[in-house]
Order: sequence, then C-alpha cells, then structure tokens
Amino acid sequence: MYNRLLPGRKAYTFEFLKGVEEFIQFACLQDKYLNEGVIRCPCKLCKNENHLTPDVVNVHIHQKGFTPNYWEWTSHGEEVCHVHDNDDNETYMDVSDSSSSHQQCYDHDDRHQDIVYDAAGLNREQHCPQNQEEPPNMEANQFYKMLNSAQQPLWPGCKNTTELSASITMLGLKSKHNMSHACFDDVMKFMKESSHPENIIPSNFRETKKLVAGLGLSKIKIDCCIDGCMLYYKDDINLKECKFCNGPRYKANNVHKRHSKDVPRKRLHYLPLTPRLQRLYASPRSAEHMRWHFENRREEGVLCHPSDGEAWKHFDQVYPGFASEPRNVRLGLCADGFTPFSQSATPYSCWPVIVTPYNLPPELCMMTPYMFLSLIIPGPHSPKGKIDVYLQPLIDELQQLWNDGVVTYDASKRQNFQLRAALMWTINDFPAYGMLSGWSTAGRLACPTCKENSKAFSLKHGRKTSWFDCHRQFLPDNHAFRRNKVAFYKNRIDKNEHPPILSGEQVWEKVYGIPKITDTRQCIVPGYGILHNWTKRSIFWDLPYWRHNLLRHNLDVMHIEKNVMECLLLIAFCALPEPIWKPLTELSQFFRDLCSTTLREGHLL
Repeated sequence: MYNRLLPGRKAYTFEFLKGVEEFIQFACLQDKYLNEGVIRCPCKLCKNENHLTPDVVNVHIHQKGFTPNYWEWTSHGEEVCHVHDNDDNETYMDVSDSSSSHQQCYDHDDRHQDIVYDAAGLNREQHCPQNQEEPPNMEANQFYKMLNSAQQPLWPGCKNTTELSASITMLGLKSKHNMSHACFDDVMKFMKESSHPENIIPSNFRETKKLVAGLGLSKIKIDCCIDGCMLYYKDDINLKECKFCNGPRYKANNVHKRHSKDVPRKRLHYLPLTPRLQRLYASPRSAEHMRWHFENRREEGVLCHPSDGEAWKHFDQVYPGFASEPRNVRLGLCADGFTPFSQSATPYSCWPVIVTPYNLPPELCMMTPYMFLSLIIPGPHSPKGKIDVYLQPLIDELQQLWNDGVVTYDASKRQNFQLRAALMWTINDFPAYGMLSGWSTAGRLACPTCKENSKAFSLKHGRKTSWFDCHRQFLPDNHAFRRNKVAFYKNRIDKNEHPPILSGEQVWEKVYGIPKITDTRQCIVPGYGILHNWTKRSIFWDLPYWRHNLLRHNLDVMHIEKNVMECLLLIAFCALPEPIWKPLTELSQFFRDLCSTTLREGHLL
C-alpha cells in the first residue's frame, strides 16, 4: 500500500494497485458502507476524517497516497493485532475477525510495547479499542499514538526494529557516549538517508525526544520552605523568602559565578493524578474493570469489596448525581515515612503519598500498577503536623475533579464522558493518623474514638499514660468481662456506655473555628490536652464532601500489629524457660551482627 510508484514515478506498482483493490473490497463489507453507502477516506489528505463513496476514495488514494503508519485498518472495522508466542519463542501477531488477514504483521521487540503499557498503567493483554463511535480525546489519542509507534516498523519489511525502539536505542547511545546534539543530528540524518526510501526514522534529536516524551507522566516540582511552613505555589510562587519564618527560598549563590542559577533549598515533587485516572479508561479491559463495583453488586450481608460497605452506600445516598455515573472514581489515600538510604547513612525521613482507585475488583485494588504515587514529601525530617502544606496541590486537584471533572475517553464504550473523582478515606498507621486528621495521637486524649471522653490515666510512679481497661465499655451490656473485678482494673465494674460516635457534621462544628496550618503559623489551640486534642483543621475539610464521609481516617491494622509485635516479642521471650529464650536471643544477636554495616574490633577476636 505504501510502495505506490515505480522507479521514475511514471506508473503505479502492482502491489499498490492490488492493495487498494483489496482495501476497497474489505471496507465495503463493513456495516457503515452497507447502511450509509460511504467509508472513511484513508488518503494522506483526509486521514480517515472524511466519509466518501468508494469510487472517490479510490481516486484519492491513487492521487495522494495512503495515510502514513495506517497498518491496521481500525477505522474500517479491522481488529487490532494481538501478540502471541509460539513454541519456538517467536513473537507473531494474529488478526481476528478480519478479511484482510493476509496483511503482514511485523515481528518486533515487544519490550518497547511493554514500556508504553507501563506508562499507561495497563497490562500487556489490554489493547486499544476499535470501531470507535466517538473520536478519542487528546490524552487518549496520545496514548494510541505511542502504541502505534511501538508497533510500526522503520520501513515496510523491517521485522526487527520499530520507530519507538529505534528512538529509545539512539537516545540511550547518546547518553552512554555523551554525544552532542549536533553529533546526534548527523547520525540520525545519515541513518535516514542510507536506509529504505520509505523509512520513518526521526530526522534529529528534537523529533526523537518528542516521540519518546509521551512515555512519561508529567511531574511538577514545587519549591517549599526548608522548615515546611509554606509552598511557593499559586499566589506565592514569586516570593523569595518564607512569609512565616522569613527563611530564604534559595541557597546562597556563588558570587564568583556570573550566571549562577537559583537552587531551591527544598523541593516537593508532585505527580498529577488526573492523567493516570484517564489512562485507566484508555484500554477496554481496564475501563470495564473500573465499572466492576457497580456491575457486580453482592447480596446483602456479604462483604468482599468496599462498595459493599455502609460508607460507600451512604455516599451514594448523599450524592446520587455522582453515584449515577459508575465510571466516577472512588479514591483512597495512604501516607507513611521511610528511610530511602541505608541504616548507616545520616537519618533521612521521606514521605510518599499514594492514591488508590477502589472501583476495581478486589484482586486489583491493591496491586502495584494501580497504586499511584502522587507526592514525594522531602526530608530530612518528618513533616508531622505540617503535612497539610505539602498536600495542597493534591487537594486542589481533587477539588477540581469533584467540581468540574475532566473529559475522558472510555475505550470500552467508545465515547467521551466527564470523569469525576472523590476521596473516600485515608489509611495510615497511628502516628500518621494524627498528622492527617488533626487530632493528636499523643497524650491522655490520644484515642481518636473516645476523644475527650477517654478513660486513660497516669501511672502512679512512672507518670506514663495508660489506656488499660478502656475497652470494656465497648462490650455488650451482659458481657462477663464488665463484671470482672480481678482481671482488669481492681474492684471496678464497668456499666458505662461507650462514647458517642460523632458524625462528620458534628466533627466539623468542632474544628471549623480552628485555623489551618496552611494559613498561619503552627500554634497551640486553646484547651489542647485538657478539653480536646485538636492541633489544626485538617486540609481534607476543604473537600466539599469530606464531612459526609462516614470513614474519613482509617488505621492500617496489619502495620500497627507488626509494630506492636516488634515491641512485645522480647517481653514474651522473657516468659519462656531459659533453655529456649537464651539460644533464640543469641541467634538474633548473631544475625544482627551478620547483617550489620559496621564492625567492631572486639567482635573480630
């Protein structure tokens, strides 16, 4: 189809004439021609946008040529090429449901297709949609363009290299051998001139980089105060020093360098959430999975997915407009600190913030491809209560996704729709619970359930806070533990009811007057530690629906159990007989020394 003219450009090739005839015959078998009498014109000028009669399309193709890179006739009813592996470990493609199965599918390196799928957050078997009823929007079209580049050979008949693989390989060589832009341009120019006349090799570095740029997701770097007081963001983007602590934004420049660049002292990395949610709908299979929560409802009393819970159903009742579109996304957020370097390095606490869509089936909800890293909060210290400062870009995007939404192409239904999203809850350990919720998890009122009704007390001699015997009030009234005077607090019978569970509206009435950490310096709220344990008004209250969520903040039970077990394990060892705990302790010390990154001379003797 692309080898149109004979040498000398005086006549058409036999392959071209036969290919055009077979294409017209195939297109006339499709429903669109049978119903309307027209087909899409694939010439270089029309590019499948104009609907014309077969005779006019035939003339256009002869005069103007076939549109470049249109190897699979997806706009004319042909299914996409699926990748299979035969017994000889050779990769080939099979076109199903198509009368043009004679069309050659090129054997190329599948790794570069995997790169495109990974960038889109899709699995290997999830392919592009066909027979589109609506044209994809710009974001979806960009993904399909990248996938097309990963499938197109450099020239007709090339079976080993595709446009994308060649670009990635050349950029890798440029980095490895430190090639200049001019050298890279000359190499690409030589390759293009010395290859097949109909090759699609990029001409220079700019075209190569532009082709590969679509693989990555956008990221935003936001300067922040070294102490975490504020972000240089939105209205404060041009400030040179912190408006709270007056700390400088940039490091001191080298006075001996004339054109030194300003280097921020601290920087937040933000990965926008919207493109990732849109890419979930770029594949028919993942788009269908995003409706699983609506199409696979369980019977009453069976819980296997968050959509079966009371919190999900309550949200549907409060916001029926949001619930009426099953493709709208329900999100969960988790945050925790970790040390990215070795234990022997200087202590450094980095806090990633991960967002997860819960529309997916249970087996996919917590899989790595669907856990979206949204923020990387820099160290070296924990943000503590100032974590709200770093969450501002994410909260702003969540507000936009709730209020306005974003136009997204659904590959499974082949149509565009207005995608909206809502954050249902957060999941974290106990210290992070206090950082995100605004209720401090330290002190006598640390319990976020009992709040000011806590029965915690201080030990007589150690002066430490104890929550011993605070749980009996949550047991049924006729439970035997309530009348036990020996195993719990001595000589006490618990007949009290458990503290009331406050609704979101009731909690909002308590916190709406407390200042946000993003608006003022961090200060102690009057009555803290005595009447309440609020340290701030959490930034999550800026979300218009947050007060109507039943489960706003959740504890990662497995994480907490693991931390508690680490503390109690040695105490449990002490209760064992000496012949048991002593060798266990020695074995633990042996492996500790074996894995240690430091050595002491005394241990080597």
